[in-house]
Amino acid sequence: MQLKHAVVLAAGEGERLRPFTASKPKVMIRIGDKPILQYVVEALERNGIRDLLFVVGYKKEKIMDYFGNGNDLGVEIDYVVQEHLLGTGDALKYAKNRMADRFLVLAGDNVIDAATISDSELLNAEGNAVLIKAYEDVSRYGVVTVDDGLVRDIIEKPEEEISNLVNTGIYAFGKDMFEFMDEELTSILLNMIHAGTPVKAYATRGVWLDAVYPWDIIRLNDIVLKGVPAKLEGKIERGVTIAGKVILGRKSVIRANSYIMGPVIIGENCEIGPNACIFPSTSIGNDVRIGAFTEIRNSVLMDMVKIGSFSSVNNSIFDTGSSVEGGFVARSDAADIEIGGEHHSVNVGTMIGEYCKLGSSIIANPGTILGNHVEIKSMNELRGKIPDGSLVV
Repeated sequence: MQLKHAVVLAAGEGERLRPFTASKPKVMIRIGDKPILQYVVEALERNGIRDLLFVVGYKKEKIMDYFGNGNDLGVEIDYVVQEHLLGTGDALKYAKNRMADRFLVLAGDNVIDAATISDSELLNAEGNAVLIKAYEDVSRYGVVTVDDGLVRDIIEKPEEEISNLVNTGIYAFGKDMFEFMDEELTSILLNMIHAGTPVKAYATRGVWLDAVYPWDIIRLNDIVLKGVPAKLEGKIERGVTIAGKVILGRKSVIRANSYIMGPVIIGENCEIGPNACIFPSTSIGNDVRIGAFTEIRNSVLMDMVKIGSFSSVNNSIFDTGSSVEGGFVARSDAADIEIGGEHHSVNVGTMIGEYCKLGSSIIANPGTILGNHVEIKSMNELRGKIPDGSLVV
């Protein structure tokens, strides 16, 4: 019998994604102009799974205010709160008395689609099972070894090549799994295996995308936007050129002589241009203002962002409510960035947190990260990390 109930784990912060998780959980970061968690909900609904239990914790009100009871998305959502963030296994304890005899468990912080689930036999699985996926770079994930369709081992972040199959964080369980409780779900699976309880492995070829570091938001946005359908609902003035797949939200206006090359998403109540250029893989939220003769490339602008005239933004992220005056330049190139003691060489522009205020004629070097509520006076050149609440004169 096909599974109809799901527990969605959405309690974590996503610390390595700061500054973008300082005021919201990772699951509420927007990719392609909607929260990551919404992709999970939509994938479940399209597979006929509409009875959902969210385990929430960090900044839980952001999730509860946005999703409510789930009716707007065609599902029924109930909530339990993980008081202390002690791991994914611990989170499941809060769902123990709320679930049917068989249920799905999903991480709420991965972009998936309906085929991710339906592409395998997971929904019809008997016993306990995990969904796995072949992946190129397995160094950040739990790597699964499989023999005759059964999981034999799971190794977290292996230093040597063991397998190219990763644990997606999507599971089918019966209530017997609560006999093997541990702090992490991976440990629960290993407890089952060591006790002789079979854990089946089902592979998917569907979408499974994970954001671990801030620049991953840009990468995932690029992938998601390639699948968007064109939809023009706003106003387009004379002399505007639109090419490729573009979504333009209601009450938005593209001013005269602007150029939009999709895939691009522009939300509601935005004003673009005149003479602005928006290039592929750019996602623009609601209530955004982009000035004249400004160009935006391969970037993510959240709600209420303002970019002044004669600016150039490339390969960058602006979180909610941040603004820059005219003549801003976000350079993009290879940069060495330190996150949690790890050093990464990435090709990226500037990453700016919430409600930052930048003056005119500012240059941001590749890999610059601004925290939240930062103020930068005009005529500055920026590099490295600038902490929350800083003032640069």
